[in-house]
Amino acid sequence: MSFIRTGLREIGLKIRRQRTRMVLRHEKRLLQKSEIILGREGTSQAANFPELRNEIVALKKLEQEQKEVALRIAQIEEGIKKVEAQREANAKEQSEAMAKLEAEKKPIQQRRNDAKSAAELCEREVNAIERRIRDNDEADQELLRKLSELQALTPPPADLEAQTASISARRARLPEERAELVRARLGSSDAARIAKEKLVAAEEELSAIEKNIAKVRAEYEMRDRGFGDNIRAQQDAVRGAKQHHQVVEERKNPAYLNIGRHLASQGIAPPNAPHLLGVVRKRRVAVNRHQQHNDELALLSRGIDKQELRQFYFSVVSVIALLAIILPLIAKSPRKREWLPQQTEAILSINTEQFERNDLPKRWHKDQPDLWQNVWNGLIGPAAHVPTLNLSRDTLRITRAATTSDIGTVREFILIENQSDVSQIIRSVQSDKEFHKRTVSGLPVWEKPDLALARVGPSTLAVGSSPEVDELVRVRLGIDLDLKITGQLFDRFEALDRESALRLISRSPPDLPRMFHPIFTPELLENSQLLGLALTLQNPVKARLFLKLKSPESASEFARTLHSEPQRWLRLQDSNLLLYVQPPEITRQSANLELHFNVPEETARLLLQRIAKTDIASSVAGD
Repeated sequence: MSFIRTGLREIGLKIRRQRTRMVLRHEKRLLQKSEIILGREGTSQAANFPELRNEIVALKKLEQEQKEVALRIAQIEEGIKKVEAQREANAKEQSEAMAKLEAEKKPIQQRRNDAKSAAELCEREVNAIERRIRDNDEADQELLRKLSELQALTPPPADLEAQTASISARRARLPEERAELVRARLGSSDAARIAKEKLVAAEEELSAIEKNIAKVRAEYEMRDRGFGDNIRAQQDAVRGAKQHHQVVEERKNPAYLNIGRHLASQGIAPPNAPHLLGVVRKRRVAVNRHQQHNDELALLSRGIDKQELRQFYFSVVSVIALLAIILPLIAKSPRKREWLPQQTEAILSINTEQFERNDLPKRWHKDQPDLWQNVWNGLIGPAAHVPTLNLSRDTLRITRAATTSDIGTVREFILIENQSDVSQIIRSVQSDKEFHKRTVSGLPVWEKPDLALARVGPSTLAVGSSPEVDELVRVRLGIDLDLKITGQLFDRFEALDRESALRLISRSPPDLPRMFHPIFTPELLENSQLLGLALTLQNPVKARLFLKLKSPESASEFARTLHSEPQRWLRLQDSNLLLYVQPPEITRQSANLELHFNVPEETARLLLQRIAKTDIASSVAGD
């Protein structure tokens, strides 16, 4: 196995060489920067060396170019200041011109408003006179109708002549009133026409002044845009000139670098910055040291046996190839499996911690301890008979799964998830003389006439009748098929809130009444392909109901029906109790519906009793 040590040694040398090369590159950059700084400060001393004449000439040319660029920058910036001054003057002129035009516009606008008010007043007067003329004509028609009806009466009334004279007198006055109204209408129409003419003239005058204002504003704004474009163009020119100035400055670095290296080699330091020579020498020593170390590492690598190194690389490539084959297989295999049988139709999960904390169980236990104990024993089933197990203190969750056989009987599978290891419970069962031990495929099962239990996980117990516990053991050992966690039933069960006190799900909702006392209406169960319920027993009790229907269209139609008639669907079967306090919030996604609502406390109590199968006939029909 020496080739492994050889390969690991070579890898270690490569890592050290790579780290040394990185440090060496960093030190070289620092050395070059310090040499450039030394050359910049020692340019006056470089004039004493003929071999640096070319660098001095190049620096003078570049400095002359920089002076020209700096002069151009100053000229452009001066031009920008002039244009900005012109722009400010233009803005000032614009504000003055606008103020003058607005002052001219104000009396014209006032005259237009006065003319408009007068025209509206005349129009109202004309309309009022027209309305009075129509009233006069209608009164004449009404009197004529009354006169005709009076003459048509048989027998005629005793005061026929008096009524006829009165009506005729009133009709005789109407023509004179109408003539006066007609004359008034003519006068008002003339006044309205004159007012409209004045209004039209005032509006034309106002329109002319507004057009003039818009024209003047557009001229000043166009001039301002021109100034702005000129300023932006000159600013772009300044930025370009500054970039050119920086490029020229960077082009001086090679000359400064050569000058700095020559001065460092000659040991000459500039009088104004003598410490720069020491910095360059320090950097050179560091570069030489790291270069020497890198050469030593390379020499050690050259001394390694190449045949052993090839064996090591071949082994590494082989391992990587095997991992490339194995890892995808591991990734595709299920990471976790559920310990319930594959034929599971319904799952009931009791969160014992939440039952201890929630308000409803606390109040119920305090007010009616005997009734609550019956309900609790009905909810947890055979789990209540496990010796030395304190459910409220030791357990996390009790899961009850149910399936229906071919002959219609219900089989129940119960798992208890403990907070810690269940070894103490197993030891107490072993010492209990009522239990006797047997094995199922090597896994021990303890049983007595009314209870069987087996350890199927570090903190998980299977309890119940012997055939069901034996099947849970076979599922745990992989002999029988299990309920995959990627299946639709378990996916939706996990999607319900795990922190709820109670979760119930069924992939055959019409069969739920076989497993529990009736909860939901038959219509709701028949329309659902999958049903899930989560309850939080706080104050108020909150419920989350999941329904899967046959198609998205059915889900949409069912959501509309639920919204319009919630009392038809959301009530306890054979009871007048509704499941909700207020109509539920409905969310639809494809063929799935999710309902959120608060549950009345009386309904919640009866619902728990029906799940526990402890309700009696006298309490089934709620009031």
